[in-house]
Amino acid sequence: MSVHYTLNLRVFWPLVTGLCTALVCLYHVLRGSGGARAQPPDGADGGFPLLQVAALLLVGYVLLRCRHAVRQRFLPGAPRLGSRSTFSPRHLREPSLGILLESYYEHEVRLSPHVLGHSKAHVSRIVGELVRAGRARGSPGPIPGGALALAFRGDFIQVGSAYEQHKIRRPDGFDVLVPLRLPPPVALEPRSLGAEAALAPAFLGCFVCALKAPPGAPASRWLRDCRPFADGFCVDVLGRRHLSASLVLRWFQAHLQRSLATVRYSLEGRCRVSLTPGGLEQPPTLHILPCRTDYGCCRLSMAVRLIPAVHVGDGVFLVAPPPSPSPSLVGPLPELPGGLRTDALWGVNTARQEQKLLSWLQERAPPGACYLKCLQLLKALRDLGARGLDPTAATQWGRILSSYVLKTALLAVLLREGAPGQGWDEAHLCERLGELVQFLRDCLLRHHTLFHCVLGPGGAAAEVGPLPKVLREAAPVDLLAAFDRHARELAAARLLSTWRRLPQLLRVYGGPRYLDMCPQPGSQRTQGFPEDQP
Repeated sequence: MSVHYTLNLRVFWPLVTGLCTALVCLYHVLRGSGGARAQPPDGADGGFPLLQVAALLLVGYVLLRCRHAVRQRFLPGAPRLGSRSTFSPRHLREPSLGILLESYYEHEVRLSPHVLGHSKAHVSRIVGELVRAGRARGSPGPIPGGALALAFRGDFIQVGSAYEQHKIRRPDGFDVLVPLRLPPPVALEPRSLGAEAALAPAFLGCFVCALKAPPGAPASRWLRDCRPFADGFCVDVLGRRHLSASLVLRWFQAHLQRSLATVRYSLEGRCRVSLTPGGLEQPPTLHILPCRTDYGCCRLSMAVRLIPAVHVGDGVFLVAPPPSPSPSLVGPLPELPGGLRTDALWGVNTARQEQKLLSWLQERAPPGACYLKCLQLLKALRDLGARGLDPTAATQWGRILSSYVLKTALLAVLLREGAPGQGWDEAHLCERLGELVQFLRDCLLRHHTLFHCVLGPGGAAAEVGPLPKVLREAAPVDLLAAFDRHARELAAARLLSTWRRLPQLLRVYGGPRYLDMCPQPGSQRTQGFPEDQP
């Protein structure tokens, strides 16, 4: 995706004001220091008030010129200064949806590439030091100093919208996978639960991970050698030892706390860091706050979710804890049928396959394709639709139309077409956004399904290459299966209502107020006349 750099007025004008103030102060200091050598005659003020007035007039003039430039930027059809074409109020109309969307995108949705780049680099440095410290410390957990202990692998994997170029608003939240290293004698056998008929829909996307002996190893000796690890990190499920996501998550949070204590002192000069444990329902969150001595240009407070991940081959990771998409699942997970245990459930992360799919689409998209911009605006549409809802309804709305669901809908539409074509250029932004809204409505009301882009029927094997065995053998995962019919109908109705009221919502919550009225296309001669044209 090509990156377009535009002037950020929120940053530019404070810098200009500070620079003008600094120049005035510098003049005052120089004038004061020169006054000791040559005092002006009585009654003469040295011209300082005159300079102040001149500077204020200059700043006012620049502000007016900038306001006009911004108007010309968002109203390309308006007549420019010096043009002989004029229009009257009767030729004004409400701004089009395209103008309102562009203004809202620039002012409320779009992320500055400069700020996002600085934020990602800052997160990478802090998390890198923390992970390296955790690897050096070893594992003082259930098996202190033993060879059969968990440990950090030493690297980390950045996932999520911030690294796929469709994050919106502020770069203040990041997701990072922290791969764990298993002891050499321990081998895993992951299995999808999608084929379990008696399982609740919320758990059909989960996996269990049994321990197995390496090929050629005597089973009795292997069980004896792995007993310390199995007692510390595993639970019994149907007579076999399974890796427990809850036990691994508990060890992971404690090990992160100890590792953070090791690097906290070295980070004091750059930032302040703290770790919030997530218990057994959420991964821990690393909070990065700018310190008072940090004079960088991007002083943002950031929250980084550190997710423990177990590599099961071919770029596939099992993550703890498993996702809980159903709004009714709050607190500890309920008991499962068939001898399964909730603390043995793992989620699966397919970020690498999804990134390959996005790269495949980008290679085949025409220059200037707006499909990622449509995804960003779709997220903003969801956020606008949540306004006015009570906390419970807003939570359910956000879960049904989560960012992952919206990304999956976009990928489904693009794969249905084969690849982004000429219909995905900027000129058709409103049509493509409406097509996505209609597709989501059909998924919620007509089809009642939205399958995972990798774990769905057929998956994305043709686009990203052969899928790993653990994904090929997994049953299709429906992202909407956890929600009942009534919840889906309410979400679809509110989505359509938000789309129909979008122009009014954008005028209320959108960008500059001068977009309230704009010239009627074709009235008088308002289309692109140069200033010196008669």
